Amino acid sequence: MFGRGIEIKTPEQVALMRRAGLVVAHALEAVRETVAPGVTTAELDAVAHDTIRAHGATSNFLHYGAEPGVPGFPGVICASVNDEVVHGIPGSRVLREGDVVSIDCGAIVDGWHGDSAVTVTVGEVAPEVQQLVDNTERALWAGIAAGGVGRRVGDVSHAIERSVRSAGDYGIADGYTGHGIGTAMHQAPDVPNVGRAGKGPRIVPGLVLAVEPMVTLGSADTRTLDDHWTVVSDDGSWAAHWEHTVTWTADGAWVLTALDGGRARLAELGVPYAGDDAS
Repeated sequence: MFGRGIEIKTPEQVALMRRAGLVVAHALEAVRETVAPGVTTAELDAVAHDTIRAHGATSNFLHYGAEPGVPGFPGVICASVNDEVVHGIPGSRVLREGDVVSIDCGAIVDGWHGDSAVTVTVGEVAPEVQQLVDNTERALWAGIAAGGVGRRVGDVSHAIERSVRSAGDYGIADGYTGHGIGTAMHQAPDVPNVGRAGKGPRIVPGLVLAVEPMVTLGSADTRTLDDHWTVVSDDGSWAAHWEHTVTWTADGAWVLTALDGGRARLAELGVPYAGDDAS
């Protein structure tokens, strides 16, 4: 542990997290290939469930938040469509041409967690929606690129905010953040999507963060529906959500939930790749 309950991993533990991250990456890849007009979000959930099970892992989303008398989250993915920002429950909703759906997915391998999200367009979408999706993903990678050993969590937050603000008049979903991850899916520290550079916990080797901007075409204000899970934009504006689990060493960054470890995107950004290809 490292101050304020922050969990620091050994290289061997990070390697186990990479295994969990790869399961998540494969599940999201399978779901992306399934997204099409006429497909239900329950069908997407089934694809993710089958992929996670086929890789010998378990879901960290299914039954999340369960308490006596409360069953917890009912899916292995969050499927959030259009104005649903995060935590959409998969079910009978049918995807239609022009929709946008964010898929958030996680997995556990030997007690270690991975967590990642992508936003997928359904067929042809309006130009402003495509720009929202692209700019939110760009903000994710800006945040990852701003991290590094010796830097601070606030540097990640500031880079995300700066990227979003420079791209257009978007809302950054109020009250929702990234987080630490390891032996639990949600750990300290929070990773806000707005913030000041040079502030927050210091990034050290073995710190693993889930970085996840959530951005809307309108207001930053959100509300939770009566299902107690689905978060929607207050003004009905559409949203995008991207997430990766990432760690940094003295040699660079390693994106544990990217199939290539983040190598390609990091190279584009001039960030050294520090992945262990043996894992």
